[in-house]
Amino acid sequence: MSDVMIVEHPLVKHKLSRLRNGKTGSKEFRELANELAMLLCYEATRTLPLADADIQTPMGVARAQVLAGKKMAFIPILRAGLGMLDGVLRLIPAARVGHVGLFRDPDTLQPVKYYSKLPPDVAARDVFILDPMLATGRSAAEAADIIKAEGCKSIKLMSILAAPEGVAHMRDRHPDVGVYLCAIDERLNDEGMIVPGLGDAGDRIFGTK
Repeated sequence: MSDVMIVEHPLVKHKLSRLRNGKTGSKEFRELANELAMLLCYEATRTLPLADADIQTPMGVARAQVLAGKKMAFIPILRAGLGMLDGVLRLIPAARVGHVGLFRDPDTLQPVKYYSKLPPDVAARDVFILDPMLATGRSAAEAADIIKAEGCKSIKLMSILAAPEGVAHMRDRHPDVGVYLCAIDERLNDEGMIVPGLGDAGDRIFGTK
């Protein structure tokens, strides 16, 4: 069963409250989404392997630790996942970036792929899927299917908000994918939107309503 971690931190709770506010404009919404992505990334990368290294400081040699093991890739689900990308790249600027484009059929609520471009060596990387809203979970699960088809073995999902239905779907479809969240809300409504949620993340990030 996939590990699900809710990041319980005062900064996360405060920034999420501002993100939920319907009066928060697109500029502030984008800033908050990227800040929350940074805080999620901090937790999602907690188990990265380290190697010892000798570092020459102005005062002498320090025994330090640096990242070891696989390189990383961030894969935002278009379009809303782009709203988290700048934040994670501030922490790990050397990571590669791929994109998976999915839209949700309004009648069936099923994801439809329209684009996929992944780093050529993605199978050798630790992959982090970015999607602000884990609602039905179908888009995230489809993205994981696409990435696994390239041979990826190490995948994690970072979402700002989730519905219980989305978490359950990911656990069922991809029990090996760790899920990192800021909060799990009450439920989905009939349109597949998270309640109380924060509205349509893509519209609020890009100012399209």
